[in-house]
Amino acid sequence: MQPNMVTTGLELPGYRVIRNIGVVRGIVVRSRSLVGNFAGALQTLFGGNITIYTNLCERARTDSYEMMCLHAQASGGNAILMMRYDANEIMNGVTEVICYGTAVVIERDAP
Repeated sequence: MQPNMVTTGLELPGYRVIRNIGVVRGIVVRSRSLVGNFAGALQTLFGGNITIYTNLCERARTDSYEMMCLHAQASGGNAILMMRYDANEIMNGVTEVICYGTAVVIERDAP
């Protein structure tokens, strides 16, 4: 699915929805490693961006986004509207990241 066919909005300008498929999602559950926790603890001593955790979070978001797009394609969609992320801590050090939205079939508006 093309990145420009996923939006947090209710519509994609220049396109019209011809079929609503329904909710699609991608879920990733990640934990911090012992080495990652140690490196993160060291980075907190110096302040600023804790890159080891930033990279972990970004990878989880990217993976859940890609899974959502695959779910939409497998369901017959060619776009996703109202895309959102959510995250929950399942237990200490284990986090679920979910990316979800509404899969639709769209076509370009007539000029």
